[in-house]
Amino acid sequence: MDKRIDSREALSALRARVRQQLEPREGAEALRITVHMGTCGIAAGARDIIHHFAEQLDRENLHEVALTRAGCAGLCDQEPMITLRDASGTEFRYGRLDQRKIEEIVQGHVLQGVPVRKYLITA
Repeated sequence: MDKRIDSREALSALRARVRQQLEPREGAEALRITVHMGTCGIAAGARDIIHHFAEQLDRENLHEVALTRAGCAGLCDQEPMITLRDASGTEFRYGRLDQRKIEEIVQGHVLQGVPVRKYLITA
Protein backbone atom coordinates (compact mmCIF):
# COMPACT_ATOMS: atom_id res chain seq x y z
CA MET A 1 0.00 0.00 0.00
CA ASP A 2 1.49 3.33 -1.08
CA LYS A 3 1.51 6.29 1.28
CA ARG A 4 0.75 9.75 0.01
CA ILE A 5 3.43 12.36 0.37
CA ASP A 6 1.59 15.18 2.06
CA SER A 7 4.37 17.45 3.25
CA ARG A 8 7.76 18.77 2.30
CA GLU A 9 9.27 16.85 5.23
CA ALA A 10 7.79 13.55 3.99
CA LEU A 11 9.22 14.23 0.53
CA SER A 12 12.64 15.01 2.01
CA ALA A 13 12.57 11.82 4.08
CA LEU A 14 11.60 9.74 1.04
CA ARG A 15 14.33 11.39 -1.04
CA ALA A 16 16.96 10.66 1.63
CA ARG A 17 15.86 7.02 1.92
CA VAL A 18 15.93 6.47 -1.84
CA ARG A 19 19.25 8.31 -2.23
CA GLN A 20 20.80 6.07 0.44
CA GLN A 21 19.63 2.98 -1.45
CA LEU A 22 20.96 4.29 -4.76
CA GLU A 23 24.32 5.54 -3.55
CA PRO A 24 27.16 3.07 -3.86
CA ARG A 25 28.00 1.20 -0.68
CA GLU A 26 31.64 1.70 0.13
CA GLY A 27 33.07 -0.81 2.55
CA ALA A 28 36.40 -2.23 3.59
CA GLU A 29 36.24 -4.07 0.28
CA ALA A 30 36.67 -7.68 1.14
CA LEU A 31 34.47 -7.93 -1.95
CA ARG A 32 33.27 -5.42 -4.53
CA ILE A 33 30.08 -5.99 -6.48
CA THR A 34 29.68 -3.73 -9.50
CA VAL A 35 26.27 -3.57 -11.16
CA HIS A 36 26.59 -2.62 -14.83
CA MET A 37 24.12 0.16 -15.50
CA GLY A 38 24.60 1.25 -19.06
CA THR A 39 21.50 1.89 -21.15
CA CYS A 40 21.16 -1.81 -21.96
CA GLY A 41 21.60 -2.80 -18.32
CA ILE A 42 19.01 -0.34 -17.09
CA ALA A 43 16.56 -1.48 -19.78
CA ALA A 44 17.13 -5.09 -18.67
CA GLY A 45 16.45 -4.32 -14.99
CA ALA A 46 19.78 -3.24 -13.45
CA ARG A 47 18.05 -0.78 -11.12
CA ASP A 48 16.09 -3.62 -9.54
CA ILE A 49 19.29 -5.69 -9.35
CA ILE A 50 21.20 -3.05 -7.37
CA HIS A 51 18.25 -2.67 -4.98
CA HIS A 52 18.00 -6.45 -4.47
CA PHE A 53 21.74 -6.70 -3.81
CA ALA A 54 21.57 -3.84 -1.29
CA GLU A 55 18.67 -5.56 0.49
CA GLN A 56 20.44 -8.94 0.57
CA LEU A 57 23.72 -7.44 1.81
CA ASP A 58 21.88 -5.51 4.53
CA ARG A 59 19.86 -8.58 5.52
CA GLU A 60 23.10 -10.55 5.97
CA ASN A 61 24.88 -7.61 7.69
CA LEU A 62 27.54 -7.61 4.97
CA HIS A 63 28.53 -3.97 5.33
CA GLU A 64 32.13 -4.73 4.36
CA VAL A 65 31.01 -5.58 0.81
CA ALA A 66 31.19 -2.60 -1.54
CA LEU A 67 28.26 -2.25 -3.94
CA THR A 68 28.90 0.12 -6.83
CA ARG A 69 27.65 1.04 -10.29
CA ALA A 70 29.43 1.15 -13.64
CA GLY A 71 28.52 1.65 -17.25
CA CYS A 72 28.14 -0.88 -20.00
CA ALA A 73 30.46 -3.91 -19.93
CA GLY A 74 29.89 -4.67 -23.62
CA LEU A 75 27.87 -7.83 -23.08
CA CYS A 76 24.37 -6.49 -23.69
CA ASP A 77 22.84 -9.92 -24.21
CA GLN A 78 23.90 -10.89 -20.66
CA GLU A 79 22.24 -7.95 -18.90
CA PRO A 80 21.45 -7.37 -16.15
CA MET A 81 24.91 -8.33 -15.00
CA ILE A 82 27.48 -7.75 -12.28
CA THR A 83 31.20 -8.06 -11.82
CA LEU A 84 32.21 -9.45 -8.43
CA ARG A 85 35.85 -8.78 -7.46
CA ASP A 86 37.20 -10.72 -4.50
CA ALA A 87 39.96 -9.68 -2.09
CA SER A 88 42.64 -11.23 -4.34
CA GLY A 89 41.48 -9.06 -7.25
CA THR A 90 39.96 -11.95 -9.21
CA GLU A 91 36.86 -10.86 -11.14
CA PHE A 92 33.78 -12.96 -11.77
CA ARG A 93 30.99 -11.88 -14.13
CA TYR A 94 27.44 -13.00 -13.53
CA GLY A 95 24.73 -12.42 -16.11
CA ARG A 96 21.01 -12.55 -16.79
CA LEU A 97 20.34 -11.89 -13.13
CA ASP A 98 17.09 -11.85 -11.20
CA GLN A 99 16.19 -11.77 -7.52
CA ARG A 100 16.49 -15.54 -7.03
CA LYS A 101 19.94 -15.64 -8.65
CA ILE A 102 21.09 -12.72 -6.50
CA GLU A 103 20.09 -14.63 -3.37
CA GLU A 104 22.09 -17.65 -4.57
CA ILE A 105 25.13 -15.51 -5.38
CA VAL A 106 25.05 -13.83 -1.95
CA GLN A 107 24.62 -17.17 -0.15
CA GLY A 108 27.20 -19.03 -2.24
CA HIS A 109 29.87 -16.65 -3.47
CA VAL A 110 29.67 -13.74 -1.04
CA LEU A 111 29.12 -15.70 2.19
CA GLN A 112 30.90 -18.98 1.41
CA GLY A 113 33.45 -17.87 -1.18
CA VAL A 114 32.22 -20.44 -3.71
CA PRO A 115 31.40 -19.03 -7.17
CA VAL A 116 27.94 -19.95 -8.44
CA ARG A 117 29.19 -21.40 -11.72
CA LYS A 118 25.82 -21.83 -13.41
CA TYR A 119 25.41 -18.03 -13.61
CA LEU A 120 29.02 -17.13 -14.47
CA ILE A 121 29.83 -15.49 -17.79
CA THR A 122 33.61 -15.51 -17.21
CA ALA A 123 35.76 -16.55 -14.28
